[in-house]
Amino acid sequence: MIIGIGNDLCNIDRIQRSLDRFGDRFEQRVFTPHEIAKARGRRRVAETYAKRFAAKEAMAKALGTGVPRAGVHWQHLGVINLPSGKPGFELTGGAATRLAKLTPPGHRAVVHLTLTDDHPWAEAQVIIEAVPVGDAP
Repeated sequence: MIIGIGNDLCNIDRIQRSLDRFGDRFEQRVFTPHEIAKARGRRRVAETYAKRFAAKEAMAKALGTGVPRAGVHWQHLGVINLPSGKPGFELTGGAATRLAKLTPPGHRAVVHLTLTDDHPWAEAQVIIEAVPVGDAP
């Protein structure tokens, strides 16, 4: 069963302006150390950050909280890449707590994330699915 859905559209140029104006301060306020390392290792830094920013916003919407609300902060919404290359989340703090509260007893949460960009836009969609414990995702 679907227990959360969210999407977000982020302007890549806006992220570039934030990077130009605030630099490290912006990066460290919004992104995890892993996300910063990933972005800095890529040729298109602003696009990488914009997709991750959109993912964080989409996840906050799927959790029903927004950021920063209900104890969910930017740093709690870590965007990772699975070994297959597929994007996913590493939730900590208030985000992990909120997901646990949304997940019905006897179920586990499976988070689906998709990212795309086409300058000047980056977009993310999140679906949170509750799957009975023991069932495949």
